[in-house]
Amino acid sequence: MSAEKVCVGAIGGAYGVRGELRIKSFCAVPEDIETYVPLTTESGERIFHLALIRPIKNGFVARIAEVATKEDADALKGTQLFADRDQLPALPDDEYYHADLVGLEVLDTGGTALGRVKSVMDHGAGDILEVQRPGSSETVLLPFTLAAVPTVDLTAGRIIADPPEGLF
Repeated sequence: MSAEKVCVGAIGGAYGVRGELRIKSFCAVPEDIETYVPLTTESGERIFHLALIRPIKNGFVARIAEVATKEDADALKGTQLFADRDQLPALPDDEYYHADLVGLEVLDTGGTALGRVKSVMDHGAGDILEVQRPGSSETVLLPFTLAAVPTVDLTAGRIIADPPEGLF
C-alpha cells in the first residue's frame, strides 16, 4: 500500500461564524473530494473528516469535525488537503496527476536534456509545465499539449518534448 499523497483541495478559510469552511476542490469531479476522507495535511500530522454542506462560487461550504469555531477555521486558511494515492481513481492513459509530472526529466526529440519539471500550472487555458534548465535557476514555460509534449514516460521518469521554435 502506497503512502504517497496527492493534493485534492485546499481550505479557503472560514464561512460564517459556526466553524464552517470554504473548500476548493482540485478533483475532476469537484464533489469527489468528500469521498477521499479522511484527508490530511501533506505531512500527515493533521487529519480532517470533511463533509460538504453545499456548493458556493469557486468551491463548497464544508464542515470538518475537528473544527468548531470561526477562529479554528480561519487558522486553517491555505491548508492543502491530501488524499492517499491508492484512494484515487486510476487515470486514462493520456491523463496524469500533477504530482507525477514534477521532477521528471525533459528531453527534446533528439535526446538533448532540456531540464526537469519544477511545477505544473493551470491558469485556465490548459496545463503548463515549468521546466528548470539544467545547471541553472532559469525556468521555461512549456505548454502541456500533445503537440509540445508527445510522450510522457512515467516508468522511465522522463518527458519527450517537441517545444515550439525558439522556446528553449
